Amino acid sequence: MNAVVAPELEAAGPADRRRTVPVMVGNIAVGGGAPVVVQSMTNTDTADVDATVRQTAALARAGSELVRITVDRTESAAAVPFIKEKLLKMGLDVPIVGDFHYNGHILLAEHPDCAAALDKYRINPGNVGFGEKRDRHFTTIVELALKHDKPVRIGANWGSLDQDMLTRLMDENAALPRPADARAVTREALIRSALLSAALAEEIGMAREKIILSAKVSAVQDLITVYAELARRADYALHLGLTEAGMGSKGIVASTAAMGVLLQQGIGDTIRVSLTPEPGGDRTREVTVAQEMLQTMGLRTFVPLVAACPGCGRTTSTTFQELAFDVQDFIRTRMPEWKRHYPGVEALNVAVMGCIVNGPGESKHADIGISLPGTGEFPTAPVYIDGKKAMTLRGPGLREDFKKIVEDYVARRYGVVQAGAAE
Repeated sequence: MNAVVAPELEAAGPADRRRTVPVMVGNIAVGGGAPVVVQSMTNTDTADVDATVRQTAALARAGSELVRITVDRTESAAAVPFIKEKLLKMGLDVPIVGDFHYNGHILLAEHPDCAAALDKYRINPGNVGFGEKRDRHFTTIVELALKHDKPVRIGANWGSLDQDMLTRLMDENAALPRPADARAVTREALIRSALLSAALAEEIGMAREKIILSAKVSAVQDLITVYAELARRADYALHLGLTEAGMGSKGIVASTAAMGVLLQQGIGDTIRVSLTPEPGGDRTREVTVAQEMLQTMGLRTFVPLVAACPGCGRTTSTTFQELAFDVQDFIRTRMPEWKRHYPGVEALNVAVMGCIVNGPGESKHADIGISLPGTGEFPTAPVYIDGKKAMTLRGPGLREDFKKIVEDYVARRYGVVQAGAAE
């Protein structure tokens, strides 16, 4: 895997890199013009079947279209078929990706039921093996993927880079009249590791439409540079994500800043937001952030959007804030049933506004909106439906009244669409 990058890869230009044939991961298409796929990863001990099933189910129900699990030892590999079986009995056919490091060639060979149950294998070329064992171990995994007809993700990572390749490139760079900085050389090593590994997989017999590439780093500008270059040099489907993004708002901002730039350029076929959860925190948060990123950019629709003003001195009451959060939670709770009965409901727009300045206008622009009274304003809340004032709410039952109006609107508008489609 230390050969020079193939000339045809170097010559590839910056044209549209969307593939004509998508990579099929279970029942999910990645690339080929398919919508950008949201994925996530469990943090349970995979050997704990029940815990892994519970978290996988929670991630899938939150909207994760692929779920990756760690397969790091014999007990984990032995658990995979049972995890898959339990999920299917729950009616969850979410594709499961096996994350392998160091010993994947052994685990997949010794546990054929695991190899068959997984929908994709993740290979890290930086730690699949060292020295003369690297290509041999890599070849074993690819051959097993071919045997079981599974796609692979070749996932290079800044934190586990092929040190032989990096050392060689650093030495070559140092001998140049005008050497590049060390960070640029490291980025090049990451790109070459992914591309050369993909070329080797094809040489072994893996079809290009069975390969997904990733080259993850933890800094925003590095990620943008690396993936732009990957997209320029080759046309593999790309798994996009900022590794070790961090906790809370930092992780969310960093991930959206980096991936937003790339997605806007058409780079990235499947994404993961790698958030560090708070102790005891909800793992599904990373799924929500990924969905909100794609929906905010206009690339996908997952749940109805709730527009709400940030508040100011005219909105000293917390009533509109409480209503906005309550309505958003109500919508997320109702979405699983709504999606079954009301096709297209994901496109619904709801507005919850806090005063007379922008409230009526924003409410009119939404499908359904409410403009609550600001400080000193008359204590009534006009409701607008399809751009027209429909009614006025007031009193302690306002919150439940508005949610009932939203429920009725969804049934009336999107139920008609369903009835029409059935005819």
